[in-house]
Amino acid sequence: MADGAQAMPTGSDRDLIDRFAEMLTAEQGVARNTLIAYRTDLESASAIVGGLADADTAALAKLQDAWAPLAPSSVARKLSAIRRFYTFLEEEGHRADNPATALVRPGTRRPLPKILTLTEVDALFVVLEERATKEPPALLDLRLLALVELLYGSGLRATELVSLPRHAVHPDRPFLILKGKGGRERLVPISDRARQAVARWGAHVPKDSPWLFPSGKSHVSRVRLFQMVRALAASAGIQPERVSPHVLRHAFATHLLSGGADLRALQTMLGHADIGTTQIYTHVDSARLVELVNSRHPLVDLKRGAS
Repeated sequence: MADGAQAMPTGSDRDLIDRFAEMLTAEQGVARNTLIAYRTDLESASAIVGGLADADTAALAKLQDAWAPLAPSSVARKLSAIRRFYTFLEEEGHRADNPATALVRPGTRRPLPKILTLTEVDALFVVLEERATKEPPALLDLRLLALVELLYGSGLRATELVSLPRHAVHPDRPFLILKGKGGRERLVPISDRARQAVARWGAHVPKDSPWLFPSGKSHVSRVRLFQMVRALAASAGIQPERVSPHVLRHAFATHLLSGGADLRALQTMLGHADIGTTQIYTHVDSARLVELVNSRHPLVDLKRGAS
């Protein structure tokens, strides 16, 4: 099928593209025209490969042939749409891999994640703790404290967090076990602070609720979580557009790595199928690694001995 042919995405693709568009609108403020272009690109790609949701690298290779007659700027936009879509699927647990790597051109680099400094994270928790220590504390403040403690303290994805079962976090167990797509499980450490915050909030969760963070007939939505986190950022004096649940997940990974965490352990905690996805966080540690090489490398001692 030519790229200009009418796109007919599969049913599963249509739903995922809708959710992807919702995320771009709510969390990243993507312009309407860009959103329309992305949706058109993804629907067209879905029709070309016979479905994006389950496509492998070989299937995606068909796209490059279909895009060959197009202008470089058009191809660049389509590549951006595909890469962002598969990053979304991977981060949300719909895919265990990212086949879009097959479409990365030589010389291109994956954009670095947005991060917060430790000082900025501290500012968020100062606001949260001030609210939670009021007598009596507002229930919504206790809920937000538990949500943010789990976001930053465990690196959970937004969807994983809001859909946690009511008894997922045990007061005497410093970890929880998450089950993702395909039944894949991973162990996620839970800090003492997070368990305490969850215990305070959990005491107010209705006993018949299947969710830890109920809302109406279901649980808190990821869009609502995004709104709460952005409002918290504003209260802490941080530009709201710099903060999102995903940015707090990035901060978790970045600060752990900076503190000396093993990259493989971090990969497991984040639920990345590919270590290459985790390696993006090494950019923040470049200064420490340079200092480490300069001060600890065996050649340093040899040079000292020669002087």
